[in-house]
Amino acid sequence: MSDEFDYYEVLGVDRNASVDDIKRAYRKRAMQYHPDRNPGNAEAEKRFKQCAEAYEVLGDAEKKSRYDQYGRAGLRGSPMHDFSHADAGDIFDMFRDVFGMGDLFGFGEGQHSRGPARGQSLRAMVQIRLREVATGATRTLEVKRLELCSTCGGSGAKAGTKPVQCKMCGGQGKVQRGGGFFRMITECPQCGGRGTVIADPCPDCRGHGRRPQRKTIEVSIPPGIHSGQQIRLSGQGDAGEPGGPRGDLFVVIDVADDPMFERDGNNLFCRVPIGFAQAALGGDVEVPTLTGPYTLTLSAGTQSGEVIRLSGKGLPDLHGHRSGDILVQVIVEVPRKLTSRQKELLREYAESEGKSVLPERKGFLERLAKYFANGGKQ
Repeated sequence: MSDEFDYYEVLGVDRNASVDDIKRAYRKRAMQYHPDRNPGNAEAEKRFKQCAEAYEVLGDAEKKSRYDQYGRAGLRGSPMHDFSHADAGDIFDMFRDVFGMGDLFGFGEGQHSRGPARGQSLRAMVQIRLREVATGATRTLEVKRLELCSTCGGSGAKAGTKPVQCKMCGGQGKVQRGGGFFRMITECPQCGGRGTVIADPCPDCRGHGRRPQRKTIEVSIPPGIHSGQQIRLSGQGDAGEPGGPRGDLFVVIDVADDPMFERDGNNLFCRVPIGFAQAALGGDVEVPTLTGPYTLTLSAGTQSGEVIRLSGKGLPDLHGHRSGDILVQVIVEVPRKLTSRQKELLREYAESEGKSVLPERKGFLERLAKYFANGGKQ
């Protein structure tokens, strides 16, 4: 999810909260904002997913430590689930250890029909330089994701065995509670809606059917991309259940601040200092571009603060439209120190304008004090 928010505020805990406190807080907030308890409430669904993202970070000691020290920037490169593309049922499955199975009751008939479940989508952040926005870039990511257990083939059952039909639901994956007008059909708490249970779990995956593994993935970043935009790598997320599709990997782009340019859409803005003589007489001055120095010819009488447009030398458009421009603002610098000869020449210039230039600031301050003492009179 791309919205900026504080994980501690979302869960309503302080930074010294224990793991148990964080788990309890997440459980409470998730139940409060669950979409089935807030039908049609987009804000509640958004908060429900924010709570899941917050718990994924604060419930993990390593991610929590990075977040405490560096904020969201510390999570760059850490694979995270993309909850904006997950439904409530997926999130409950992901954090099943947090919720007692009884908590699944009261949420209608479930979020989705059971079949081979799709793998969760993941999210990672990549930082690039502004220069790479102009040319495009590639990055190699190391992603920790779930793969089907090679020992049991994803069944979760020990070799030589297989899952058996759930006795509670008779293999239906759903059970009925109550009767008459108050009859409620919910996901079976015994098998989690699968219709089968594992009597003898695989020793390698402990019955989960999937195991975390690190994978190296290369991502191509197109020219013209902006900070906050994401690239979807289809099928590069967690493995699904046997027969189910993989999740996706969403790579969020962060464009680092540039020491020379400020970005405005596809346009670039920079400030270039020039001397008084260059501004008055005109001349050539080197200005930066993303491909190297560019010689800009100044007109005589260029004013400080004037903006000169270099058409088409900005950033390419992500969708193939016209490239942006570079806007160069020239700033006339007044030297703080002058040689005797430079002072002499400037006085001659000032006299040519019919103006008097005092050799020292002291004389000006004395005249200023006398002026106010006389009430502004001569």
